Amino acid sequence: MTPHDAPSPAKPTGDDSENALGTPPPAPEPDAQLARLWQSYRQAIARMLETLHDQFPDCEDPYVDSDGQRWLPLDSPAPPGSQRGLPYRTEAELAHIRLQCRALAVENEFAINGHENRISYIVGTGHGYRVTPKPGRHVPESLLWQIQEILSRFLRRNMWHRRQQEIVRRRDRDGEVFLRFLPDPEGTLLVRFIEPEQVYTPEAYRHDPAASFGILTRLHDVESVLGYFVDGEFVPASHIQHRKANVDFNVKRGLPLFYPVRKNLRRAEKLLRNMCAVAEIQSAIALIRRHTHLAWPAVEDFLKRQPQSTQCPYPGPANLLRRFAPGTILDVYAGTEYEFPAAGIDAARFVAILQAELRAIASRLVMPEFMLTSDASNANYASTMVAEGPAVKMFQRLQQELIEEDLHVMWRVLETAASLGQIPSPVLRDIDVQAIPPSLAVRDRLKEAQADWILVRAGAMSPQTMAMRHGLDPDRERQLRTAASEAPWPPSPQPPTHAVEQTNGRAN
Repeated sequence: MTPHDAPSPAKPTGDDSENALGTPPPAPEPDAQLARLWQSYRQAIARMLETLHDQFPDCEDPYVDSDGQRWLPLDSPAPPGSQRGLPYRTEAELAHIRLQCRALAVENEFAINGHENRISYIVGTGHGYRVTPKPGRHVPESLLWQIQEILSRFLRRNMWHRRQQEIVRRRDRDGEVFLRFLPDPEGTLLVRFIEPEQVYTPEAYRHDPAASFGILTRLHDVESVLGYFVDGEFVPASHIQHRKANVDFNVKRGLPLFYPVRKNLRRAEKLLRNMCAVAEIQSAIALIRRHTHLAWPAVEDFLKRQPQSTQCPYPGPANLLRRFAPGTILDVYAGTEYEFPAAGIDAARFVAILQAELRAIASRLVMPEFMLTSDASNANYASTMVAEGPAVKMFQRLQQELIEEDLHVMWRVLETAASLGQIPSPVLRDIDVQAIPPSLAVRDRLKEAQADWILVRAGAMSPQTMAMRHGLDPDRERQLRTAASEAPWPPSPQPPTHAVEQTNGRAN
């Protein structure tokens, strides 16, 4: 073929590689070209890494269950201070369990409700404390008043009602509470909290079987505590009170309340979130606008100008995300069918599943479901909180545990006062300290007062105990009665003069 037979070049257009003058278009900037090349490399490497990651097995798979929790070993001996069957074997595992339950106590609404209700029923408006002489012992009234004032000053100084609430919260959330007794310049006792993670075994005692989990005990008697290692410093046992929960006496550290149902709480939270997300999507899409006379390029150009499309932020293949605001209108072109799986889902049907999860959690707490969900539609408070109900029995048992541990603190206060010479030491053998918690069962005030009065008349109950059972301070009420009896009664009020004249005028 000769040059004359060669086809003539096509007429240049705006889309050709050369312009009308025959010169090539300007080359892209080097920085922009490198950026596009680097982006394509990143996407290719990300896809290859995903493929390689899926091909390699996880070495931890044989040791964890479907929820990612490790299986418990069955053949290794239990370390000192623990026993078989516990979910933790080391201080690190215990700290991990505590961290999980702390996250639930902060983020999960059902766990928060459970914690708060237990505080409300166990502590309530606060426990009352009263000093009384032991049966057959005689203690001067003035000395009883002095001892009662020492306890009252301790309660005010340490804000004991609020501290009681925090004790219950910490004990449920962390599985244990550490209280440290400190001297007070005002002559009473100061109580301060120690965080559980501050109690750990120092490196020098790692191989001592009696000093595991930050608690030093007798070698063959875990219940005989000699002291605690607080931030690496040894503190004698007489300066700390350790309250642990949900474990046996021969276990050194406690277990959080919600550990057995932590998975149920997470599932309930996720289920509620997914139900709300489905309902949000269903209510967000107002209509679908179908473009029957437009081709796809025209519709695509129309959609690209919409502000809802955004670039996916993480590295990988480029994706466009659509956020459906309330009243969203979807634009599509003819010939394509769109399916919305969420449109056929009735989110209300999952309420029964959510309630089943919450009943499992409530059964762990031995509480009615409405105390966990705040939904009283399927429960009757009056029939649930009767004296024979399981919830009342459970709260009474928890109240008694709290009272026993609180009384140890009150006796420590009196012993400190005796050591400082504020009260004579022999009087501690002649007195007793009573703690009266708030009532739990549904109360008929008239019948309850009548029953208490019968016990007082029979000599089985003192009037002071009767007053405290009804939320009254007997000493203050006695002072008010004395002041009222000594004060002269005010004269009866006379009606205003103008009122009498108006009445007389009407009568006339």
